[in-house]
Amino acid sequence: MKLQVPFIQLPLAFDAARLAAEIAALGEGPWRPHPQGFAGNSMLPLVAVDGDPANEAFSGRMRPTPELLRCPYLSQVFASLGATVGRSRLMRLSGHAEVTRHADQGYYWAERVRVHVPIVTQPTVRFECGDAAINMAAGECWIFDTWRQHRVINDAVESRIHLVVDTVGGGEFWELVGRGRPHNVPPAGWPQQNVVPQADVVAHFPCETVNVPAVMNPWELNAHFGLLFADAEPHPQLQQVRQAAMRFARTWQGLWFEYGERAEGRARYRDALQRFIDEVKGPSQTIRLRNELRWFNAMMTIVAKFAVAGDAPVGGGSAEQQRAVGDNA
Repeated sequence: MKLQVPFIQLPLAFDAARLAAEIAALGEGPWRPHPQGFAGNSMLPLVAVDGDPANEAFSGRMRPTPELLRCPYLSQVFASLGATVGRSRLMRLSGHAEVTRHADQGYYWAERVRVHVPIVTQPTVRFECGDAAINMAAGECWIFDTWRQHRVINDAVESRIHLVVDTVGGGEFWELVGRGRPHNVPPAGWPQQNVVPQADVVAHFPCETVNVPAVMNPWELNAHFGLLFADAEPHPQLQQVRQAAMRFARTWQGLWFEYGERAEGRARYRDALQRFIDEVKGPSQTIRLRNELRWFNAMMTIVAKFAVAGDAPVGGGSAEQQRAVGDNA
């Protein structure tokens, strides 16, 4: 999700030692290699489709995994965020390893923010985002702008373990963000709430059950195009592509009010989408975004692959290939 600043610290503080003890009690068995095989990266699923740790899908009925239910204080951390939770994990970065520089693109990332709670870390671990670099201390709570280029470097010997919660937020969550501290604002006098562990209390919190539209509504479509065009660098073909997108959006709106999400309209939606892709694929190939991504690739992963359920449009792979970008910070 795009934010106004690279990093925002939320006004919550957690008992990192208590969290580390709960995680250590789980043992090494639940840890898994990162699904993309990033060197030095491993993960332990905490919220997944139907609570199944082996299911790495982005869409479906999200539920706590058995490992999370064994960790009362960790569940209380989730609940304290006041957020509707998507797929979430512990992420471990071994000593002298890094998360390589990238920006998160894809439908999943456009509306979800990543909450980081450092549990095991060292002062030398560096998180870079845009032109900012910080150390997230153990027990703190941060979000960052995943739309900017970012990377993590662990130049220490010991591993770094973060709780990473993906969420669209919620009313209480965004109130917390509103009371948050941008990374470049001094913390002196800034109030934080200590989330004190409650013994043996497994907290409940809302999880996603709706993740991907059957048909993207025209208001969401226009919001995604708004982001893509607002962040596009000047280019001689940009106006041509913008006009094509406007025509496509108007066609889509007409189809929406005729069919909505009904299956009988899917073929017409797909036909309109494919015509748009064919129209802009050529002129948009050299248009770039300020975060260094290519406009066409970002449009395919944010809009085209999820605009209408069914076979992926010509020009891109399946929806599950979203995990190829931006799933490791």
